Amino acid sequence: MKSEIIWSKALEISRKAVDCGAVIPLETKKYQSNDAYCDYELRFLKTPIPKYLIEYGPIRNPFIPWDTRLQILPINDKHTLILNKYPVQIGHMLLITNCWKPQNGWLSEDDFEAIQNVDNDTTGLWFFNSSKESGASQPHRHFQLLPRHYNESICPRYEWFCSLLNNMHDTNSKISHCISIRPRNKKEVLNSNDLFNSYKSMAKEMNIGDIDLINKPIKPYNLLITSKWIALITRKTDRSNGFSINALGFAGYFLGTKRSDVDTLIKFGPERILMDVI
Repeated sequence: MKSEIIWSKALEISRKAVDCGAVIPLETKKYQSNDAYCDYELRFLKTPIPKYLIEYGPIRNPFIPWDTRLQILPINDKHTLILNKYPVQIGHMLLITNCWKPQNGWLSEDDFEAIQNVDNDTTGLWFFNSSKESGASQPHRHFQLLPRHYNESICPRYEWFCSLLNNMHDTNSKISHCISIRPRNKKEVLNSNDLFNSYKSMAKEMNIGDIDLINKPIKPYNLLITSKWIALITRKTDRSNGFSINALGFAGYFLGTKRSDVDTLIKFGPERILMDVI
């Protein structure tokens, strides 16, 4: 079990940040499916669509400087952990670079070291959106973490990704060909270099590019990272059937608005929505 000190601190700071208006939680209503097996979670916004869900990048970079009321703690001399200003889940964290690094550039071993430093204490579902086309709302490099207790479900499609990891490919899947997945080291103290090497090999496998040969990835992509695996998904666009799709869509999380074709999602499942963005 993890100590989850970071998560506890994030929740404590969240309470103060909500009180002073620095954090504005998104009010949602969860759709209750009648299916015994449901591999997605659909929520509906009860408040107006936040500007960041509509436009890519504000006029001012919100991370230089970041709002100190959102700061949880520095992770090293290059990264800081802060709260998401517009969370659906309280305690949703962002791991940002202290200095400007492009979201659409190659990730570095320092990035994965920072992720690992947090993960050694508080784990859950990490995700990364490489560009606007893969669902990124900011061009300044940031990773996101939805904390989970050790006995909680990581995400609705977690077992599906585990089946890919175990080479049990779903022949009916419309999206598995755009996904590369690697196991994480099972040692108690995980090595960030293992994550970085997995990232580099997956990038080559999915024809995103060779980090040692070209300046930046040649395709948009998402990352999903859990304690068991890291997965890379190639992308071509960020919207499908009125849904804004980032890495969380592939994890099974959908945020519905008046623009969203929720009937298609409910009738055919998440892959019908996801196949249009890869």
